[in-house]
Amino acid sequence: MVEMKVDGLTLDPLTNMPIIILKDLEGNRALPIWVGFFEANAIALEIEKISTPRPMTHDLMKNLIGNMKAEINHILVSELKDNTFYAVISMVHGGSTLNIDSRPSDAIALALRTKSPIFVNEEVIEAAKSLDLPDTSKASPEDKDQWKKWLDNIKPQDFGNL
Repeated sequence: MVEMKVDGLTLDPLTNMPIIILKDLEGNRALPIWVGFFEANAIALEIEKISTPRPMTHDLMKNLIGNMKAEINHILVSELKDNTFYAVISMVHGGSTLNIDSRPSDAIALALRTKSPIFVNEEVIEAAKSLDLPDTSKASPEDKDQWKKWLDNIKPQDFGNL
């Protein structure tokens, strides 16, 4: 297992889908994980420390885990199968370790909120090298700045109507 951290969010210039970029702690290896907009939003809110008027889903999960006197050991991006990433949330409750199947985006959003380590299986990093990555040189400067602009302009009250 390789410990990694969220290095940022970007947009795939071809599909305009959000990508979470994980990097190892030395900054030598990166792993892109394509996610949906809602999942990217949950991660972006935590990265930017933007609070919402009411708890969002991953905040609710954090509160439930804390109130149950459980804790997150770590999350693990465990597998890459048919271009789909899989993850496991490792949680301790009452002396027992529970491994909970999760989408990587949800596991990462929870790990950021609970300050838990993020690990990736070495095999996943190797397998991801064969993914068809977008050619970022074809992205316009506007595309590259789209997430930054969105994060700069978002306000907590924007979530009041959801």
